[in-house]
Amino acid sequence: MKEFITACPRNCYSTCSLVVQVDKGKVVGVNPLPLNRATPFGGCLKGLSYVERANSPDRIIYPLKKVNGSFKRISWNEALETIVEKLIHFRDVYGQQSVLFYAASGMAGLLNDFSGKFWRHVYGGATTIYGNLCWPAGLEATRLTLGENKHNVPWDLENAKLIVLWGKNPAESNVHEMIPLNNALDKGAELLVIDPRRTQSTQRASLLLQPYPSTDAAIALAVANILIQKEWIDNDFIDRHVLGFERFAEHVKPFTARWASHISGVPINLIEKLAWYIGNVKPMTLIPGYGMQRYTNGGQTVRAILALSVITGNIGKPGACWHYANLQSYVFDDVLEPLCYYPPDKPDGVIRRSISTARIGEDMLATKEPELKMIWVERGNPLTQNPNTGKVLEAFRKLDFRVVVEQFMTDTALEADIILPAKNMFEQSDIIGSYWNPYFQLKQKVVEPAGEVKPETEIYWLLAQKLGFTEAYLSQVLLPPGDDQVDNFLESRLKEFNLSLDDLKKGPILAPGLQEVAFSDFRFATPSGKIELYSDQVQSIWGENPLPVYKPAEELFHNQTPYPLFLMSPNTKNRIHSQFNNLKVISMVSGPPVLQINPADANQRGIGDGDWVEIFNDRGSFRVKAQLTYEVRVGCVVIPNGWWRTQGASVNILSEGRETDMGHGSAFHNNRVEVKLVKRKQ
Repeated sequence: MKEFITACPRNCYSTCSLVVQVDKGKVVGVNPLPLNRATPFGGCLKGLSYVERANSPDRIIYPLKKVNGSFKRISWNEALETIVEKLIHFRDVYGQQSVLFYAASGMAGLLNDFSGKFWRHVYGGATTIYGNLCWPAGLEATRLTLGENKHNVPWDLENAKLIVLWGKNPAESNVHEMIPLNNALDKGAELLVIDPRRTQSTQRASLLLQPYPSTDAAIALAVANILIQKEWIDNDFIDRHVLGFERFAEHVKPFTARWASHISGVPINLIEKLAWYIGNVKPMTLIPGYGMQRYTNGGQTVRAILALSVITGNIGKPGACWHYANLQSYVFDDVLEPLCYYPPDKPDGVIRRSISTARIGEDMLATKEPELKMIWVERGNPLTQNPNTGKVLEAFRKLDFRVVVEQFMTDTALEADIILPAKNMFEQSDIIGSYWNPYFQLKQKVVEPAGEVKPETEIYWLLAQKLGFTEAYLSQVLLPPGDDQVDNFLESRLKEFNLSLDDLKKGPILAPGLQEVAFSDFRFATPSGKIELYSDQVQSIWGENPLPVYKPAEELFHNQTPYPLFLMSPNTKNRIHSQFNNLKVISMVSGPPVLQINPADANQRGIGDGDWVEIFNDRGSFRVKAQLTYEVRVGCVVIPNGWWRTQGASVNILSEGRETDMGHGSAFHNNRVEVKLVKRKQ
């Protein structure tokens, strides 16, 4: 048996370092690598399930073609010939922009860049997507305020005396953060939580506020008003490093605790107590979650909350930081997020024509001149994860041809005409960063691809050859097949940092130029060089108020709505969005989907624990069992995101395609529903 050091490339905070055991060409074990200070105890349940995921009999390991509604195995030659024939036909008859290239965040790595290079430099352009489903509103709000997205290293959390989890549940979504968090609490730090739900992360909290979803900005503005009135602010820090404080201070005067209480449903005394803690206990680390910025007011919400860290001077010091995203390990990226989510300045054929990932179904159907005829999907599952599943499904079925590169038979793969088997994380080396810990790492190849699986880089090379391009040209824009070619490319990227693959094979590397305490030099890459509470760019780029404001989220506060319940769809520790959902070990732990509902709301509807209910709005419906719990505030219901449509509880059946107020994020949390009894528990 052999052991290899590698890393998890999923869309997850932790990006765990792992020691993988291989026996007779198969992955047989996954163990921790303590060298990574952020993830010393190794993988979570999902990481441990990689043994099943790598060896699953359900994995797609051959090309498949849909024939009379069913999939049959075909050769690679037939698959590639069929795809090339379609690509040439659509290009010659309708133009390159009749083909949509869709890629998401299913597998991180530098090699992903070659996908875009194929569509740009080989095919000659295509329609692509802009925006991102996850976190752009918060990224853009942070960038426009602080100049860039970075935070203190995870273990610095132990230096905090006050930790505020605002809309974040790390016990489910960022499990390794619970290590320094609990260490800090053991040392005497206080924990405050703002969340409509009572979660595992609230168990040691000194204070819990449970607002209505999307009303966080109102609370933050009221707290800012109290802090300024009580003079619980850091005037020296403000004078040295903050632009627009005077305007901000005048701006928040009308926003009283009573006003915020009326909007949020949080009692006045709890808002005042929150302000006292933030104003009087230092240093403070404020940790916002990503869910609360997935509303149409998400960017301004994040700006309002960030202002609390700013005016109390909790930036750039040990134990004091705004802990949203840390892109310091993204040293290989020419354009950092969220700027890379922007639509192109020149949407011509050579570059791309773009449609919004937040409105992908609606935009696909509306796209003309030319209409979309084909889609290529990789590293994503849009028929589960993108808003308004009904529209996305309608748009998919309107196309003439669909190609999906995938490991398993997902909702999206089921709609394909051709499925190409995708590599897993153990079958090709790559380099990955983290948006939470400060390392970049080698995701090392440890086994040969299963069956007839080919890495995407090789698929594109073979397609390009069949399109008639010479190896001399392709070698300039794509990556030739072979492990040695991958290694040579990765070595070339490491060379500028005086590093090698041999260095990374020993374990994770701290990012060059790392600031363990972010902004400790108090340099801010904003137009003014200061933290900008008042931002002209917010207005010039997004048409929003230069000062943080609260605006009711679309759909959520329409008094005439027939759908009275707020739907929340948080992440769960048992999967990464829709990944891992099909594994037996995960199913054993997570069980079937359920709808969490407060007993008061359930009693109004005659619903008992374990009853079958229908959850619905004017976009769709599905049926699940009800779970009555006081952990959810009155007026809210909860179903975690990521359940597949074929599993009966895909929450995006109920969501609408909307963009956030800034960053081109997806506001699929703007969601009201109703619930009714269908069948009593047997």
